[in-house]
Formats: sequence, C-alpha cells, structure tokens
Amino acid sequence: MTIWLPDLSSGSGPLYLRLAERIEHDIDNGILASGAKLPPQRDLAYDIGVTIGTVGRAYALLRERGLVSGEVGRGTYVLERNGIQPSIIEPASLPHEGSRPVEAPAGKLHFDSTAAPNVGQNSTIETITSAICRDFPDDVASYARNFPEHWFRAGSAWLGRNGFAPSPDTIVPTLGAHAAIVSIIAAVTQPGDFIVFEHLTYTQVARSAGLVGRRMALVRSDAHGIDPADFEAVCAQKHPKVAFLMPTVQNPTGATMPAERRAAIADVARRYNVLLIEDDLYGALTDDRTPLLAEFAPERVFVVGGLSKSVAAGVRGGWLSCPAHFRHSIRVAHKMVTGGMPYLLAELCAQLVLSGEAAAIRARSIAEINARLDIVRKTLDGSDFNIAANIPFVWLALPEPWNSGTFKNAAYGQGVLVDDEDEFKAGRSDQVFHRVRIGISAPRTRSEVEGGLIKLRRLLDEGDAGYDSFG
Repeated sequence: MTIWLPDLSSGSGPLYLRLAERIEHDIDNGILASGAKLPPQRDLAYDIGVTIGTVGRAYALLRERGLVSGEVGRGTYVLERNGIQPSIIEPASLPHEGSRPVEAPAGKLHFDSTAAPNVGQNSTIETITSAICRDFPDDVASYARNFPEHWFRAGSAWLGRNGFAPSPDTIVPTLGAHAAIVSIIAAVTQPGDFIVFEHLTYTQVARSAGLVGRRMALVRSDAHGIDPADFEAVCAQKHPKVAFLMPTVQNPTGATMPAERRAAIADVARRYNVLLIEDDLYGALTDDRTPLLAEFAPERVFVVGGLSKSVAAGVRGGWLSCPAHFRHSIRVAHKMVTGGMPYLLAELCAQLVLSGEAAAIRARSIAEINARLDIVRKTLDGSDFNIAANIPFVWLALPEPWNSGTFKNAAYGQGVLVDDEDEFKAGRSDQVFHRVRIGISAPRTRSEVEGGLIKLRRLLDEGDAGYDSFG
C-alpha cells in the first residue's frame, strides 16, 4: 500500500471536495502512480482527522471522475492513464461528450435534432427584435440586472397547461430548458450528491451534472415511464437529492406516464425527501390531458419548459417554475452558470409568448411535424417504432442483425445522421435496446425527410448485406 498522506492545508470548500482535489492533484503530478493503492478509508480518516464519511465521499467523487476504481474487499486503486502525461489531458474528457460528433459534419442530413422546424418564424422574430432594438436601446446595450414583471408573466403563461397554472412569482426566466435544469441542480445539490436518471434519458443534463461532480443513480422504466418500485429502491439505497424526469413524451422512448404512475412517483419522492425536475419541453407540443407531476407534489417539483421544440431553438427561450422558497437561489445559480440573461433574448421570448405569436408558430410547427410523421408511417411501414402525434422524433427498433451503433455508422455512410441508444444512456447500463432515435424536424423540406427515410428503410431491408457492409 502507498505510504502517502494528502496535504489539506490549502484550498477552500467542503473537506471531502478538498480531499478529492488534492488526490487528483497528486495523481496528475505522479505522486500517486497508476496502480497505487489508496489508504483504506478508515485509516485515512484517522490519519488526517476527518470522518470516514468525508473520505468516502471524496473517493466516490474520484471514481465518478474516472481516476480510481474501488472494489469491496480489495481497496481503491489509481487507474492507468495510458502512459499519457496528465498535464496534456483536456479537463472535459470524452465521457461528457456523448456519441455525437462535437461539431456536426457538413453535407449530412440531420436526423439527430428535434428543434422546431423552419416554418417561417424568422420574419416574426425579425420584426419583434427590430422593435426591441428601437424601443429599448439602453437595455439592449447593457446587462439585464432588473427583470421586468412581464418576463415572469410570459413564463407563467407558457408553462401553464392541464390545470397547472404557476404564479408569476414562482417563475425564473432562463437561457433555454437545459440551462434551467442545470441551474436547479447547481442550486439544490452539492458535489458528490446522487441524482436519479432513467437508463435512457436526455443525457446532456446527466453529463453536465457529472462534469460538476454530481453522481448518477439509474432507475428502470417501462412502457409507462419510471418504475415506482425501482425508484423507491434507489432512493433507499442511494439517498438522492433530485430526480430528473420527462413524464410527458419521454426522450427518446416517447412514453407518457399515466396519472396513477405520477401519483406513485410523487409519493415515493415525498417519503424520501427527493426533489423532482419535470422536463415538460415536449409536453407543450401535445394534446395530452394528464395532470402534470407538479400537481401531485407542488412542494417539491420544478417544472421546466421553453421554446426550442415548438417555436425556435435559436432564441434560447426557457422558463422554470419552482416552489417559491427556491426562486432566489435558482436565479442566482442561473446567473452564475450562464453569465446572466441577455435582455434582447429575454424580451424577445416574452413578447413572442404574450403577443400570441409563439402559440401561432407552435401551431404551424405541429402541423409541419405531423405532415412529416405521415411520411414516416408510410416509408417505415411494417417496421417497429414508437411514434406520437405532434412529436418530432421516432424511436425505431432495429431488426437482426443490426445493433444501434452499427446502424448509426451505416446511416452515416449513407449521409444520414441518427442518434444511437448510447447517446441517451445516463451512465453504465446493463440494458440493451437495439434502437435508434430519428429526429424529423431539422431537414428543410419534406422531400429531404422522405429521401433520408428511404435510405434508412433500405438499410433495414438489406439485413445481413447492409450489416456486413458497415460492420
């Protein structure tokens, strides 16, 4: 065992975080070599005068960062760094990037996006933006320090549906739904805390949480969404602070959670004191009348929504509704995480909603999405896929011998970008789905959608021949 003690005389923050950072520093600088065994938690706690829980949280954080491995009965060991000097390793490593290329390749058909389709919203956005620049030149030129009351009314109007009517004093305007979710996590959790995710989910959130030291606790789902029994087991074992859920049109499966399932999840969360983030981004597109999860546990549910799927992703418009006592801390967290709301975008999004233009654009987007879904049904007829009215993606099951990654590569070879199932896995999962997600809203025309789907259908029909060509 390595004879080593960490120096905690400098630094700030919680002891477990300082300890984890010192160990990482010593690994990076060769003081702790690959394969070195760290002291047992109880011994190290005694030697440096901290609790065993402090050491345990530090070791867990190091495992999450991929620096050490730990096995019951064997101890904790520094992982091999492949002979590369740590000083040249980028801080944000590959596990945070997912399976998509960092920069989208040119000349490909993008079936890997579900942003709102182009239905001519640019003309409306241009008119409103020009008026804002004309009428509020001082605000556009400066930082947004004071939020006008109508920004909160806009969020209340956009998030409200199915009987859920959040008060403006529960609203926080945000730079999109993703920024809203990350701000909630930053405000209500600490590094090392567990956050519950489904095995398949919107993993940009999971990766963002992992990047700042939060840990993943995976829970199983079925055709009706998250499994309450498994959720309770995870809560009892991991003591998570937050669970991230998409009750209405889960991404990528398309599942919508029935009311009784939502009530069961709310009950478990209340008994184990878990906060719930309800991502309702796709819910704004649906005609589903199921009460929002927030209706079952208003004291612990944060509802998040925005304009990206239904109006325009490029305007970065979003809002969250929260239990009132969290509002100040989340506003501060959002400013720290994003740098603050730009006046131009926040005013644009508020005017889009309050003028009724956002609803009008959403209606046109839904009509275009449904026309494209008709093309999917026709072109992929006979295939196994999940599809929902108004929703711009398809969860396609792959026949033998295709697996998700191989099909994605074959589609890429045909000039089509799709998302494999790994893009949606929040962590290491023993579940295999053999599916890909196809987004249909990004191509400019319906003919492009049809052409791309024909290529994918050809791959499905080729079977062994297509698999062998791209395996």
